[in-house]
Formats: sequence, C-alpha cells, structure tokens
Amino acid sequence: MQRSTACGLVAAFLLSGGVVHAADFTIDPSHSFVRFKIQHLGYSWMWGGFNDIKGDFSYDSANPGDASIDLTIQTASVDTNHAERDKHLRSDDFLDVKKFPTATFRSRKFTPGGTGGTLEGELTLHGVTRAVVIHVEKIGEGPDPWGGYRAGFLGKTSLNRGDFGMPYDLGPRSESMEFELGIEGVRR
Repeated sequence: MQRSTACGLVAAFLLSGGVVHAADFTIDPSHSFVRFKIQHLGYSWMWGGFNDIKGDFSYDSANPGDASIDLTIQTASVDTNHAERDKHLRSDDFLDVKKFPTATFRSRKFTPGGTGGTLEGELTLHGVTRAVVIHVEKIGEGPDPWGGYRAGFLGKTSLNRGDFGMPYDLGPRSESMEFELGIEGVRR
C-alpha cells in the first residue's frame, strides 16, 4: 500500500470519529422537512412545504459514493400558511392530490465532493417522472441523547412546474421553484 493511500485511509477514519458507520437510516419526520419557494408575481417569495414525509436512506462515511435515499411525500400535506391557497394547490390545477396522493424521490447515484456532493435520482410528481439533481451538504452525524445514532443532510434543487404537468399560469417568474430538503435519519 502506498503511503499516500494509507494516510488517506487513516484521515478518513479519524474524520469519521474513529468509527466507520455503514448503516441504513429511517428518516425522522419530526426533524426533517421539504420546503419550497416560488416567486409571487415577481415581487416577493411565497414559501411552502410538505408536512408529511417519510423514507429511508443509506450512508457510509467511509464510502459516501454508495449513499442512497428513498423519500415519499404526501402531497395533501402541502402547507403555505394560507388555507384557501393550500386548497387550490391540492386541486387539479396543481398537485391533484386525489389522483396523485404521493410524490416520490429515489436516488440513482451520489457523487461525493467537498462537504457533500451531488445526488441524482428520479422524482415522480403529479404522475410525471423526471431526472432530478440535488446538491447535498452533510450537516453532521453522531450519537443522540437517547442511545441512537443520527445523520443529517441539506439538499437544494430547482424544478420547473411545467415539466411535471402543472402549467397553471402564475406569470413568467413563477415557472421555476426552489426546493430545500432537510433530512435527518436515525440508524436502524
């Protein structure tokens, strides 16, 4: 083994807290979120999110390139802090929650880089499946006060509503939406 490779392995071991954690995690919905923002008429931002998310992910600090996630969102849980707007978002003009009660994201590839990496996968929303790239930052991992072990990540991406069959006219500045995903999981 070359000296640089051995040093790299030792550094990876030390950075992971001295223990290599290859594990599957269950997403903790009370400490995770999916939120979005979209321009409102080009004058300000309208923020919202989904209150009902669940899923699992795998993460190995020694082999981060093997990371994966499977996330399910209940679309009826959309919440913009305005009941009438939320009702409209649940209608067939947008999410059509009766016909499409869930949105899912399943990763296909993770490319590590810096303090995170790039997660590629397939998002199914409003009955349409498209490739999506999420830029991920690792927030941290370690033991919790209850005897468990947790890991957390923040992801960001942009989507075009029309790409997912929701072309309702909100003006040209409202075609693209920015999403943030804060995911915390408990090791199984």
